[in-house]
Amino acid sequence: MASISNLANLTPATSAGSSRSSSSSSVLPRSFITLRTLNSKLSSSSHLSLRYNQTSKPSLFVRCSASGGNGSTTKRTTLHDLYEKEGQSPWYDNLCRPVTDLLPFIARGVRGVTSNPAIFQKAISTSNAYNDQFRTLVESGKDIESAYWELVVKDIQDACKLFEPIYDQTEAEDGYVSVEVSPMLAADTNGTVEAAKYLHKVVNRRNVYIKIPATAPCVPSIRDVIASGISVNVTLIFSIARYEAVIDAYLDGLEASGLDDLSRVTSVASFFVSRVDTLIDKMLEKIGTPEALDLRGKAAVAQAALAYKLYQKKFSGPRWEALVKKGAKRQRLLWASTSVKNPAYSDTLYVAPLIGPDTVSTMPDQALEAFIDHGTVKRTIDENVSEAEGIYSALEKLGIEWTKVGEQLEEEGVDSFKKSFESLLGTLQDKANTLKLASH
Repeated sequence: MASISNLANLTPATSAGSSRSSSSSSVLPRSFITLRTLNSKLSSSSHLSLRYNQTSKPSLFVRCSASGGNGSTTKRTTLHDLYEKEGQSPWYDNLCRPVTDLLPFIARGVRGVTSNPAIFQKAISTSNAYNDQFRTLVESGKDIESAYWELVVKDIQDACKLFEPIYDQTEAEDGYVSVEVSPMLAADTNGTVEAAKYLHKVVNRRNVYIKIPATAPCVPSIRDVIASGISVNVTLIFSIARYEAVIDAYLDGLEASGLDDLSRVTSVASFFVSRVDTLIDKMLEKIGTPEALDLRGKAAVAQAALAYKLYQKKFSGPRWEALVKKGAKRQRLLWASTSVKNPAYSDTLYVAPLIGPDTVSTMPDQALEAFIDHGTVKRTIDENVSEAEGIYSALEKLGIEWTKVGEQLEEEGVDSFKKSFESLLGTLQDKANTLKLASH
């Protein structure tokens, strides 16, 4: 396992309009990598490029590190309607260089970006766009993990700059870019708090979300980071029970912050969808009865609908109203893992049935493309809650234990991100070795 305890002094980057101090701390956090000051200016020579699919139909897919413009014309899409008519914010679940490739997405209605270790593993290992910065870091004597974080932070800072206008226009409701703490800290409560605080300081952008996993050890971390006035994207939520614990951590954090103005401390709770069906479908096929087989492809959306019902309940009443008086904003539900894994299912299965106000849907390329092409904009998340409750109960009667499903998916999610993280560090080490050999 890669070490995550190597530390070095750093002066955080400055940001116009940032409310955070840019002075460096002499005491650096345990179990985290420090990062250097990064330049957030976007290259004026960067070009945008859209890729076409096999049928030559215009596509939103972005080819990282592309060159040459295409002069495409911006037009209104269903993503604009999704936000303006139904109050759901469409975000893009991807990030790569050049970040200016995000501009056509913003023009078509995307209002934020999410990233994770797997996304950066793919972006950095398959693109040459990071080579120049990485070469400079290696030649300056940076170790591999420190270099990795510098690459990541630059992307996050540059993307934040692109989304700042949306952040300002919506008064901190939208326009966020998410970056996750090291997946190696998923079982480390204090290490996660320290890493989140330090990563927030280093990125130093008003519209950054620090992602913290909703593992049992990290739920207290969420509370402490929110109490510090840092906005958080809570990730890897797979069950209603854990989701309620996440809401409580957010509320506890707001109350413990001591801030008179809570309007700039916001959060989203990333509730994962498609992975739930992937696991439960296998269980249902193993059971094999007609009743079980008929429930395939229904578990994830049903649980999500019940999560939204809980959201409405928890963000109401005297406790919440007291926080609203101080400017607090609801911790919005964010639907994550929205790509369809089973080709037999509709390609908008994890987007279309989950449309509702004060929510976010973060979509990778395929889901985004599908919804823009043939998605229907209408409120669906709570149109048949009783049916969702029936499906949820029917699955329990068949022996499906939702808590165990959540625990298994959480463990698999953390392990997947750890593998992506370690794989990328290995790739970067190979690149560094090649550079060193070439220099001799």
